[in-house]
Amino acid sequence: MIKVENVKKRFGEEEILKGITTTFEKGKTNLIIGQSGSGKSVLLKCLIGLFKPEEGRIYYEENAIQDMDDDQQRDLREEIGMLFQGGALFDSMTIEENVMFPLRMFTKQKKSEMLGRVNEVLSRVDLNNVNKKYPAEISGGMQKRVSIARAIVNKPKYLFCDEPNSGLDPKTATLIDNLIQEITHENDITTVVVTHDMNSVMEIGEKVVLLKNGTLAWQGDKNEIFKTDNEDVTNFVYSSDLFKKIREVQLKEG
Repeated sequence: MIKVENVKKRFGEEEILKGITTTFEKGKTNLIIGQSGSGKSVLLKCLIGLFKPEEGRIYYEENAIQDMDDDQQRDLREEIGMLFQGGALFDSMTIEENVMFPLRMFTKQKKSEMLGRVNEVLSRVDLNNVNKKYPAEISGGMQKRVSIARAIVNKPKYLFCDEPNSGLDPKTATLIDNLIQEITHENDITTVVVTHDMNSVMEIGEKVVLLKNGTLAWQGDKNEIFKTDNEDVTNFVYSSDLFKKIREVQLKEG
């Protein structure tokens, strides 16, 4: 579990996060949603330690990042997996080398041990016999699955995903959503996903945090979204005709 208490972050005179308090639950897919400029990415970067809040505290289990020394922060980084928006694969490395990269950084395993783990996670994301290919030789959806394999190769306790469906077609996006959720449940990971995609919310939103102008506007799960009268939620969710129709059906069914 990750707990956020009254986190505030500013750049110069502009306050981006205005006192966020919430929790991200273990073994669940926790989604951060909101319009562009709402503070989603800034909150994510505070969670993983790239930004330091001016006020507030962030706890991993019972340990606050602010109280950790350098060694403890390094140990925490080894427990974190990160799926970047663009995949962030190294073009000059093979798929095998890309996935192995965190193991080389954070472990002292033998080459045979690392290769065994690489093959294990590639198989888990349904990518066999691609080890010697380069990112440019596979599709965008396959690249995203390679990125997931790399993010989980170190068996992280915490998984962060920044717009994991960016640039993918709807069918592939759904496959990626479901894969992230399956891996979360299988390994009891605390997963945090930043997204603006309502399809992702409805697929895997076990805990949903809606930000608006740097504040926590609403939190709940994907089923509660259709029942709330919170104006910020309805404005965000039902901006498309599709979800307006879904809401009408949900309300009729009680």
